[in-house]
Amino acid sequence: MTTETTPTGRRGRRAAAGAVLLALVAAAFALPAQAAAAQDAEPTQVVGPDTQWHYLDDGSDPVAEGEPLRAWTAGGFDDAGWKGATGSFGAKNGKLAAVGPYTPKTLLAHYLDGTAAPTVPTYFFRTTFELPAGGATEVGSVVGDLVHDDAAQVWINGTKVGGFVDGRVSGTKNVEYAGDSNGDPVASSFTAGPEVLVDGTNTVAIALYQDRETSSDIYLDVRSIRLMPIVDPGETVPAPPSRVILTPTATPTTSQSFSWLAGDATHASGQVQIRTAAGGEVRTVDAYAAGVVNANPKQHFSATVDGLAPATRYAYRVGLEGAWSGWFEFSTADPSDRDFQFVYYGDAQIGLDSTWPSVVRQAEATAPDAIGSVHAGDLINTASNETEWVNWFAGMGASAATKNVMAAPGNHEYSGDKLMKSWKANFEYPHNNPTVETVGALADLAVGDGDVAKQYAAYFAHWAAFATETVYFTDYQDVRFITVNATRDTTFLTPDVLPACSGTECPQAKVAELWTQFQAAWLDHVLEESPSKWNVVTFHQPVYSTSAGRDEPVLRKYWVPVFQEHDIDLVMMGHDHTYARGYNNDDVTETPGVTVGPVYIVSNSGAKHYDLESDEKNVWTNNDATQVLRGAGVTTYQVIDVSKDRLVYRSYLAEKTANATTDLPVGAVYDEFTVSKADDGRKWVTEAGAELPVIEPQPTDDAELTEANRGGITVPATIVAGEPFTAGIGAERAGTEVRAWLHSEPTLLGEATADEAGELELVAPADIAEGEHRLVVQAADGSLIGWAPVEVVAAGEPGGEPGEQPGDGQGGAGEAGAGEGSSLASTGAQITAPLVIGLVLLAGGAAVIAVRRSRRAKAVDTLD
Repeated sequence: MTTETTPTGRRGRRAAAGAVLLALVAAAFALPAQAAAAQDAEPTQVVGPDTQWHYLDDGSDPVAEGEPLRAWTAGGFDDAGWKGATGSFGAKNGKLAAVGPYTPKTLLAHYLDGTAAPTVPTYFFRTTFELPAGGATEVGSVVGDLVHDDAAQVWINGTKVGGFVDGRVSGTKNVEYAGDSNGDPVASSFTAGPEVLVDGTNTVAIALYQDRETSSDIYLDVRSIRLMPIVDPGETVPAPPSRVILTPTATPTTSQSFSWLAGDATHASGQVQIRTAAGGEVRTVDAYAAGVVNANPKQHFSATVDGLAPATRYAYRVGLEGAWSGWFEFSTADPSDRDFQFVYYGDAQIGLDSTWPSVVRQAEATAPDAIGSVHAGDLINTASNETEWVNWFAGMGASAATKNVMAAPGNHEYSGDKLMKSWKANFEYPHNNPTVETVGALADLAVGDGDVAKQYAAYFAHWAAFATETVYFTDYQDVRFITVNATRDTTFLTPDVLPACSGTECPQAKVAELWTQFQAAWLDHVLEESPSKWNVVTFHQPVYSTSAGRDEPVLRKYWVPVFQEHDIDLVMMGHDHTYARGYNNDDVTETPGVTVGPVYIVSNSGAKHYDLESDEKNVWTNNDATQVLRGAGVTTYQVIDVSKDRLVYRSYLAEKTANATTDLPVGAVYDEFTVSKADDGRKWVTEAGAELPVIEPQPTDDAELTEANRGGITVPATIVAGEPFTAGIGAERAGTEVRAWLHSEPTLLGEATADEAGELELVAPADIAEGEHRLVVQAADGSLIGWAPVEVVAAGEPGGEPGEQPGDGQGGAGEAGAGEGSSLASTGAQITAPLVIGLVLLAGGAAVIAVRRSRRAKAVDTLD
């Protein structure tokens, strides 16, 4: 958890200043003139690995009584009695040993008594560098990089220029415990303006804090402090953008959103340039400024490009003339492709410069063709910490710039940033969040002139605005990806202006619960209207908590009924730094290894780990749910393979601790299951190793074929057994996927897609009984399109010669009966007799699995 502090710098000096600075600094360090010239307009390092530091590690206060508190940070302070050495500095259990992935060169005293806890609370470091007369005015900015464990603060000439994990630093004393227990050391950086510098001797001072008196380690490595040259205001600083990321729109087949961080604070505008990857004309789209956050003077930009072609590969770059990123490539969604992968990550949060990049590399190697990634919140540890955002994006690598990132905010996205300015600067998400128009009857609470209604109206209007980019959905190739915001911090939930209201009916007394209910109503609407076969939802705090001491009854109260009612497929969560996967007990079947209904998952993709809850307090089992698997000490990523009728979920071990609850090796499949679903909504969740159900189409019940719904299709009055015939469903249904059946005893003729005229070619089985039948056509989801009577005759009978289409069209759209005047001149998708035979054989081999009826309308009694 780190925080970057960046004082505003002076800008707009002449372009030659960079060379002047280098010459001045080179002179100060007695560098050869030719060396300085060779580095023209490059940064100059003034503190590095070989820098000599004075340091105090005995736990004493460097300032005598009566002196200013921070006198030790300024020039002229007497540190002659301190120890001296080059970095890096650290200790592990009092010894010179590795601190995470870093091994210090110089041992720091670890304990106040030299042998055991309590630890030294605060360490103090000082060093200096020189600038010649006039040198300070020729610097554009000062940039520094350090690695630390735990908290650190940096001063230059008595001015604080950086604070990292320092939220607990009181500012009232020098020696104190501060910071968080973050595991491995954290890399951080700072940028300061040139006004902190002086001609002559410049002093760098650092305070390094232990987070607690029993801490096992301490570490500091100041890798670099650099003086940056001045750039002429008329020139574009040739610094490329960073943090380039793709995020989906609501229509990913024809549009794409892009976000990035400007390469330099002088970049006041941004653009996207895009063309097809195969080449062609370059299109330029202006971006909007998304914000300057976390004391970083660089602007964030976002742009959405529409009018793209589906299933097309594009190349793009972002930035501005003279400071472009490299070219990246991505593909728009393909509406005809039902086969793809996506990756699901739990919390990254801790280990952003060590564990997180490793997890992403493993996931990318396992699923190189994934369309993108889903993130269940707590991407970082402190939202106001710019270094953590840098590390999260660095860990994502090229994946963020080439594949869509769908992220949910967690509670740590609000840490130090209650209004989520960092989130909204870094990401651009669809603006299809909850509004009073999409929360159903809940909106009625805001109707009226009374104080209660006015306060409801104020909350709902505020949430509709604030939920933008934190609550959203996108439909990608028959999967609706839904993101909701499970954090309930009253700071962001409260409008700036709140109408007065008194009494128990006022919403101000139940804001956190109402916010959850507000999203539940929206979820109900979004799932009811979903056009996608598969629906998955992502959020942070779990409805079924797994780690010790945690429970989310409000989320469970409002959200689980919606998930169950709509039979959502995957509920992907984080927050608990453990792993768990299971189901609601309403979805148990009589077949071992087979359930129905939603799958609830909690996962962890970072280096932070919690203990599992005890059996007695297990939130799952105490709330009518079952854990199929739970584990602690594991870091995982998940790959979900999507196809027309199945989701195959696999969780992989990316890292584990010595106390991990599994003996599986890193890289192994940790958890696996399959969700099978018919187009009509019948669904089963099957454990690895259990027999997958055969998903057979279901005919329309004969009792539902009435005179009232007769028609809707055209078909010859007579068809010949074993011979092709053409049926029509109307040009307005061109491209529709359908199933055709012959009743009395329902016989599936096959599946087809209507051609541009709304026609399809079918074949009645050669052994079908002669006589009167009904041709019934269903949509892919099993709903009835229409039916019409038809007579089946054997080949060679009158009107039944091979290849003939005897009789007039029957059951024309809009009427039950002859359907005169219909034309079936062209044929649609052909379904051959071998396909029909194959489907019959497949049906013969179907497993029969009895299941318990759930409360959902689409639940079934048997798999048949």
